Amino acid sequence: MKHVNIRISGKVQGVFFRASAKEQADHYGVKGFVRNDFNGDVYMEVEGDEDQLKVFLQWCARGPSRAHVENVNVEESALRNFAFFEVRR
Repeated sequence: MKHVNIRISGKVQGVFFRASAKEQADHYGVKGFVRNDFNGDVYMEVEGDEDQLKVFLQWCARGPSRAHVENVNVEESALRNFAFFEVRR
């Protein structure tokens, strides 16, 4: 299991990014949370095994159809043992 902090920039707010991230996280079995940041980025903390994180991060680089992802910054961090994936306001 790994924990990663993900910051996504571009046109990523107002395009259903958080709701779509929840769908993808549930589909791939990753746990954590997603939220909008005040600067226009989307921020996530996600936990899963190597394969789960790989496919989830590939989705993050594309995002939902109305998004335009310019940058995805990923940093590994200490496990927090999330029980599920949630959308935070």
